[in-house]
Amino acid sequence: MAILISFDIDGTLEVGDPPGVLTLEMVRLVKEKGFLIGSCSDRTLSGQRALWKLHNIPMDFVAAKPMLPEIMAKFEADAYFHIGDREDLDKKYALDAGFEFLWPEEAASMPWFRSDDRLHDA
Repeated sequence: MAILISFDIDGTLEVGDPPGVLTLEMVRLVKEKGFLIGSCSDRTLSGQRALWKLHNIPMDFVAAKPMLPEIMAKFEADAYFHIGDREDLDKKYALDAGFEFLWPEEAASMPWFRSDDRLHDA
């Protein structure tokens, strides 16, 4: 089962401003499990790419939040998730695009982020 995860950065990831609860190790883990991953942030696309390059994490995409429908059209998956910390932006854009939405704390409890789970256990 193919799963795509879009990560907000600020307020969601530990490297965000403000920092969030999701660690870069969690991001690496889902990438290693074969998930399609990327960031969808208010940060510039070049800023997002620089962040991932700095931390040596290959992304399948970087996008602005209004681009979530384009991400869905470009990547075939069985499930699409956007993880973010803002009701007015992250949740709205995710739901409008047909993504499932998770708050960072909610996402942190997903089995995807545990190293003892097999590929794509959900």
